[in-house]
Amino acid sequence: MMSERQWKRWDVIGRVNAEKLTMADAARICGISLRQLWRIRAAVSEAGKEALVHGNRGRLPANRTDEAVREKVIALRRTKYVRFNDAHFAEKLSSEEGVVVKLSVRTVRRILRGAGIAAVRRRRARRHRRRRERKAQAGLMLLWDGSPHAWLEERGPALCLVGAMDDATSDLLPGAHFVEQECAAGYLRVLKAIVTEYGIPWSIYMDQHGSLKRNDDHWTLAEELRGRQDPTQVGMALEALEIEPIYALSPQAKGRVERIWGTLQDRLVSELRLAGACTVEEAKAVLERYRPEHNRRFAVRPRDTAPAWRPVRRGIDLDRICAFHYEATVLRDNTVRLGGSIVIDIAPGPRRRSYADKRVEVRHLLDGTWRVYWGEQLIGTAAASNHGELRTLRRRKRSRGVPVSFPTHATYEEASP
Repeated sequence: MMSERQWKRWDVIGRVNAEKLTMADAARICGISLRQLWRIRAAVSEAGKEALVHGNRGRLPANRTDEAVREKVIALRRTKYVRFNDAHFAEKLSSEEGVVVKLSVRTVRRILRGAGIAAVRRRRARRHRRRRERKAQAGLMLLWDGSPHAWLEERGPALCLVGAMDDATSDLLPGAHFVEQECAAGYLRVLKAIVTEYGIPWSIYMDQHGSLKRNDDHWTLAEELRGRQDPTQVGMALEALEIEPIYALSPQAKGRVERIWGTLQDRLVSELRLAGACTVEEAKAVLERYRPEHNRRFAVRPRDTAPAWRPVRRGIDLDRICAFHYEATVLRDNTVRLGGSIVIDIAPGPRRRSYADKRVEVRHLLDGTWRVYWGEQLIGTAAASNHGELRTLRRRKRSRGVPVSFPTHATYEEASP
């Protein structure tokens, strides 16, 4: 079998031998030097067409992967690393399995496709989209979201991964964790972890989930007088830290964080499967081990390496800010009652003063404990009263007496017994 170029050279040499072309014209037509054409003509005169065929045709390449290595790769992919994507699998071969020859992703892909092992994810043709320029510095804008997914596959319950990434670097930030469902407490835990380790970001880009943005039509009298609804529990924490919330109008608008979820739903699920994680605690442990590796692999260098995180001012109580906020009135027996089942005793003040009829702020901390503040003064505490993730308490709407649940802080007006 000869290529088109080789057939061309065979024809040219035939014309030279028939004295229909000069050697100079033939060399120019073939795009080679005159000296090279003389060598080819001499070889053709001795071996015929065989002289134009490359000597390595039909031979195995010298750099071909050894057959034993190929069989090992196929066996590992079909057993221990089943459903790993090609790039992730190639990294594991290098770091975990000690394969003697370092195999590129393309080599691994050729071996797997040749063995009939299909790709884990189908590749669709990319659609044209306008890219939003990344922020220049780390800390200028975060993107956070929740990703419900079968993270533990059939080994455990369906979970939601709540986490945040930095827009400038694509770092998966601390505080990412698994919850049963996307909720305000999950976002508050992420916010507290980030602020504790890095500082306060300038803005956070998010969707319009009910725990992040008020989507109801209920207005209290106080809200009507102010001309704005109270924010959600998460919104109050953002206001307290002067963090600008930016709400996306579509899933495509927050494509950067959606892509990181796609990566995690592939790689992290494989890591959880490899570790045999079956519970939330085991999944959290795997996530903590995986996060530094993920950032080394996928994080990018910001255009401006000077970080923009704002420092936490002295005196800011993150436990108080990243908590559920309620307002209530102290009853005449110096107790605060919330949700019909929460009773917090208020200790006497200076000179045995009573706080009855005072408007107080009640905070439900992320560890489940309760605090009661009168202004900036802590006047009461209570032990944890919840089991599992925190949820906003329900209260009664007085106009109709129908129990409703609002994602904002609730105002309690219980009558004295």
